[in-house]
Amino acid sequence: MSAHTVTLDTIENFLSQKRLAMIGISRDPKDFTAMLFNELVRRGYEVIPVNPNASRVLDRACYARVQDIEPHVEAALLMTSPDVTESVVLDCALAGVRHIWMYGAGGKGAVSLKALSFCEEHGIHVVPGECPFMFFPNNGFHRLHGFLRKISGNYPKHEHHA
Repeated sequence: MSAHTVTLDTIENFLSQKRLAMIGISRDPKDFTAMLFNELVRRGYEVIPVNPNASRVLDRACYARVQDIEPHVEAALLMTSPDVTESVVLDCALAGVRHIWMYGAGGKGAVSLKALSFCEEHGIHVVPGECPFMFFPNNGFHRLHGFLRKISGNYPKHEHHA
């Protein structure tokens, strides 16, 4: 199976990682990245902000690179632009990250085909696109969005093994 195809298994595996880096989080507390960060924290995740232009984000210590986080993280949520994503996945590989979610919704996002190929070659599990909000239980509007995608057949499915 290509890393370019997202399965519900890959998504659930990522969401089972309770300690993760959010790379590309904004310093603006009203930005969507901050809202997603706060929702992850509310749901019990330990989220470590990564932004090379800030030493603190949302009242937490912020790291310039994922390799600087100690102890290291197994998962990273990329809120970066596609051109930045390509260098960030290299950083993630060097840091031992095994699960990457390249945020994507509404036509914008972090997905880069070059970065996807790199992850596939290095055995890193990737969610290419999608919004984590849609896969949280009890999440109001996003759940409705997920339901509509399910009935249209455009929602990730579990991988079936023969």
